[in-house]
Order: sequence, then structure tokens, then C-alpha cells
Amino acid sequence: MKTILHKAATRGHANHGWLNTHHTFSFANYYNPERVHFGALRVLNDDWIAGGEGFGKHPHDNMEIITIPLKGAVEHKDSMGNKGIINAGEIQVMSAGTGIFHSEFNPLKDTALELLQIWVFPDKKNVTPRYDQQSLADLEKSNEFYQILSPNPDDQGVWIHQQAWFNLGNLSAGWEGSYKLNNPKSGVYVFVIEGEANVAETTLNRRDGLGIWETEEIQISIKQDSKILIMEIPFV
Repeated sequence: MKTILHKAATRGHANHGWLNTHHTFSFANYYNPERVHFGALRVLNDDWIAGGEGFGKHPHDNMEIITIPLKGAVEHKDSMGNKGIINAGEIQVMSAGTGIFHSEFNPLKDTALELLQIWVFPDKKNVTPRYDQQSLADLEKSNEFYQILSPNPDDQGVWIHQQAWFNLGNLSAGWEGSYKLNNPKSGVYVFVIEGEANVAETTLNRRDGLGIWETEEIQISIKQDSKILIMEIPFV
């Protein structure tokens, strides 16, 4: 087993007033040649967006984009004609494919928005753009990891054009268990949204990330009540 630790305080950071953002991997004005991506995981941004503010219309192509609101809501509009609100407790996915324009705003004037935006390299280029969102309420389990994303349109959660599996866990202090990889050749990136956990014999606190590869299973023990995101992606 091999690991790489990214402590929360070592992430790239920019505060624009309306946007306070942390970048686990190189993004925008933050560039670290040792932290460009982890396998197919290209972007992991932890954003705080003030009420009524957001990102105006901008383009993407050939990227799988996943948005997970943690607090508040996101108003989404895109060039495919999709328009809607993604609330905390939901997940949104967009396959940019051949190209798409979209905008993302905080529609709540008096409430800050907190979200994770994640980009994954696709396993095929120039696909037809697509959009989906889903509530996690029916998937959520207590003290157990539950799948929220996979490569299979017929599987639980949303799907993307990549051999990737995302799982969330709302885990109580004292919980012990493991994550078994779907593909032992994959890498796994563990991100602690809240709490404290010991993952692969490494202590992780709030917003810490740990990349793991060359293993088939990862041991996890929870020190404080925690919310943890596990992202299994091709490691190349």
C-alpha cells in the first residue's frame, strides 16, 4: 500500500470576498506540480459562496463534473436547457463531453452556500453532453458507506463516463470498518468533510485528504463523528 497525505492547511486558497475557495489540486491561480491530479481525479474544490453570488456562464468540455452541496443550494443553468436548484443532500453530475456552457449561483440572498466541486477525467472523449441530479435521502445509511456514483447507469446513485465509484459515510465515533475496492488496480482518495478518522493508519481531520493505491482494502476507524467521502478512480 502506498499513500499521499494532503492536510487541509496545505491546499491552495483564494478569498475573493464573495468566494472563499480551497483547492486540493492545482486550479486557477494555484499551481503545484506535485499536486496536479490523483489518477483520474483532477479537481477537488471546497467552495464557500456568499448569498446571491456565483459563477457566470463559462465553458467546459471533456470532463465529468460532480457537485455536492454541503449547505445551502446551487442554482444551475446550462446550454442544454437545464435549469434547476440543487440542494444540500443532493448530488449533481454533468458530462461536458463535446462542450457545454453553464452558470452556478447561490439563489439564497441571506444564506452562504458551501459545496464540493469535483472533476474527473472521462474514459472517452467527445461524448454527448448530459446532466443529472439526484437526492441522496433514499440512498443514505447510518454508520455505513453508501454508493452515490458509479460507471453504471443502472446502479445506485448517479453515473459518469469513467470507472469510478464514490461513497459517502455518516459515521459515529468508535465505528470501525473497511472499504473494499471495486477494482484493486484503482486508486482511492479519502476526503474527511467533517470529523476525525484513522484511515490506512493515518490520522485525518476536517478537510484532510489521503490518496491510497496498491491495495485491495482500506481499514477505517472513526475518532469523532464524521462525514467522509471516498472516491475510487482509475490510478494511472
